[in-house]
Amino acid sequence: MQTYPTRPQAAPLALNVPLEQQLRERTAELEAARAELVDFAYSISHDLRAPLRSIVGFAKVIEEDYADRVDAEGRDALHRVRAAARKMAEQLDDMLKLSRVSRSELTREPVDLGDLAREIATELEAAAPRPGVVFDIAPGLVGWGDRRLLALLLQNLLGNAWKFTSKAAHPRIEVGALRDGPQSTFFVRDNGAGFDMKFSNKLFGAFQRLHSVNEYQGTGIGLATVQRIVHRHGGRIWADAQPGRGAVFFFTLAPGEATQPAPRAAEVTS
Repeated sequence: MQTYPTRPQAAPLALNVPLEQQLRERTAELEAARAELVDFAYSISHDLRAPLRSIVGFAKVIEEDYADRVDAEGRDALHRVRAAARKMAEQLDDMLKLSRVSRSELTREPVDLGDLAREIATELEAAAPRPGVVFDIAPGLVGWGDRRLLALLLQNLLGNAWKFTSKAAHPRIEVGALRDGPQSTFFVRDNGAGFDMKFSNKLFGAFQRLHSVNEYQGTGIGLATVQRIVHRHGGRIWADAQPGRGAVFFFTLAPGEATQPAPRAAEVTS
């Protein structure tokens, strides 16, 4: 009986070597490109500050020292210049925050998100008092992550909820968690302006806005920062909303060894 040579068993493994090498190289290239983009954003936002300060300064000089030579139309134009400069300064600040989120090292530890939320709520109420706003913050909201970045995450989510409930008759902001096995899903819910879910693909893009700047102020970078923080913590974020009926943002964090149980779903008010 004729025999045929068998295929060497090591050949398939050998074929994987170039693929693994290509994967490593591609990963390194993507990481280098990401770092370059982060450095570029940081440099742009940092270097634009000096000319921006000059614009604000010279506009102020004209307003104060040449007030008797500038008519009402001219004063209005100067006011608009300074307002636009302030807006740009806010955008630069948010770009710097976004770049720092990508550059900073993570220090992971158990973090009481409820305590952070209560601190932020107190700051919001002190900065712009609005009687009648109800904060409902559940106990036991412990996540595993970098305290500084998680505080920034909640500042953005609660700041948005505070802003978009400004026209609600009975504003309410809720912070809680749902539990599905070992995984906790945290959420921030409000009964404010909401948005149309058909535009949800724009939610987490930098400079993307679902509401007119004339209705609600903002730079459009906050949710991009939130998403970057969540992704750096190995989690995911999504939202649900209806126009005029509020919005809820859900997010998860990669579990840590010291993560404590969150409330059961039945214990979270809706």
